[in-house]
Amino acid sequence: MQSKLGLDFKKVERAKGLAKEIANEVQAFVESYSTVAVERTLCRLMGIDGVDANEVPLPNVVVDDLKAKGVLNQGVLFYLANAMVNTGMTPQQIAEKVSDGSLDLTKVPVADKAELEKVMQPVIDKSINKIRTRRQYRENFIETVGEGAKPYLYVIVATGNIYEDTVQAEAAARQGADIIAVIRTTGQSLLDYVPYGATTEGFGGTYATQENFRIMREAMDKVGKELGRYIRVCNYCSGLCMPEIAIMGAFEGLDVMLNDALYGILFRDINMQRTLIDQYMSRIINGFAGVIINTGEDNYLTTADAVEAAHTVLASDLINEQLALLAGLPEEQMGLGHAFEMDPMLENGFLYELAQAQMAREIFPKAPLKYMPPTKFMTGNIFRGHLQDALFNMIGIWTNQGLQLLGMPTEAIHTPFMSDRFLSIENAKYIFNNMKSIGDEMEFKENGIIRNRAKEVLDNAIALLEQMTSEGLFNALEKGIFGDVKRSRVGGKGLEGVVEKGANYMNPFINLLKGRK
Repeated sequence: MQSKLGLDFKKVERAKGLAKEIANEVQAFVESYSTVAVERTLCRLMGIDGVDANEVPLPNVVVDDLKAKGVLNQGVLFYLANAMVNTGMTPQQIAEKVSDGSLDLTKVPVADKAELEKVMQPVIDKSINKIRTRRQYRENFIETVGEGAKPYLYVIVATGNIYEDTVQAEAAARQGADIIAVIRTTGQSLLDYVPYGATTEGFGGTYATQENFRIMREAMDKVGKELGRYIRVCNYCSGLCMPEIAIMGAFEGLDVMLNDALYGILFRDINMQRTLIDQYMSRIINGFAGVIINTGEDNYLTTADAVEAAHTVLASDLINEQLALLAGLPEEQMGLGHAFEMDPMLENGFLYELAQAQMAREIFPKAPLKYMPPTKFMTGNIFRGHLQDALFNMIGIWTNQGLQLLGMPTEAIHTPFMSDRFLSIENAKYIFNNMKSIGDEMEFKENGIIRNRAKEVLDNAIALLEQMTSEGLFNALEKGIFGDVKRSRVGGKGLEGVVEKGANYMNPFINLLKGRK
């Protein structure tokens, strides 16, 4: 494509090549390790669900039992398949026996590898077909009924009660929203298990559970048929349960998942080794399920200055892109993140924001970019806030963003009411319609503020990536490269859940799901 910004695409290729080097180094590490979250994900793929008498999820029961016995490095599938061959039980029955203490998976005779593969295959096929069927349902709905135009109007619900969330989500869909994000309750990212069943209490959001996913998906399918427009549902496969929540979302037909390779490390102090292993499996699942991932680079600009740190957003987007490609996730499903977060009192700030949004569009032409609204400088002055959101919406339509997470005039005051969402959706629809073709009509002055800003950010991102290729991602994170946040390679939460793969380790789902439909 020809650059409206006059970008040098040889420099873009250079940046992507550097990001690929960084990602390949990470991947070389990732492929030798697994985590408790990955192994619990495999339990769920084998049909294990439910909780024990103490409300502990059965995937946790099985994985924790193997971990306590010091054999998790051989992989949960090895032990499940052995038990299936020797007992004739299903994985669910095996998990229940482990839970009540009547079966020790480590005492079951080891069967021939061919037998293990044979006994697992029907269960594997059933899970894969379940995910494929959900994806086909979505694609058929969009093809036959339709969907909203891009940028998709993306709003949040966050009552803490899944049933109240569905009421608010239905209202938002009728007002014009295309994506409903169910905000997750505060702190769930730090739970090393996924709660079970429907939930009605949460602080700042609602628990991410498979039943909650099912309830919201069902509600949005119903209202979507009424409106003649597919409504996407978004949740969070981040934190200590990234791949586990990804598979639950895939089973229940979620469409968008917050899924960043670095966010949990930087903003939740989750161990970097754990997160980078978990993101690989989660993205393989999201890729196969047709889920758009959202990355969280916008958060860097809440802890670092949006003008000075703009290049860190681009560098992180480039790394996230390459890690996602290694997991088989296509560019069309990469909602790479950036944000409208400069101080509104900055002279020509709108021009800088426009330059960066157009730059992201040109560097990632196939990606449905996730554009985040102003938050850092929202003051509670709802009139100025509504204007800030209007300027943000202008850039969204001008630069053809993919997912426009709408700002709320009450951003700095409270969780949005239905009326707040109505005003925000009305704002965006008015601007998107009235300025629909502005991006096709406008050109940028050679050697002007906008072109020069984009070139500056790209050059700074390349310099940062060059530094990171010599140091490696792990060392760069320890030095606080992103968001001015420093993390230790052996610090943070969840490192004890990382295991190096042993001789018997198996995970056939990687080859069966990665890069496939």
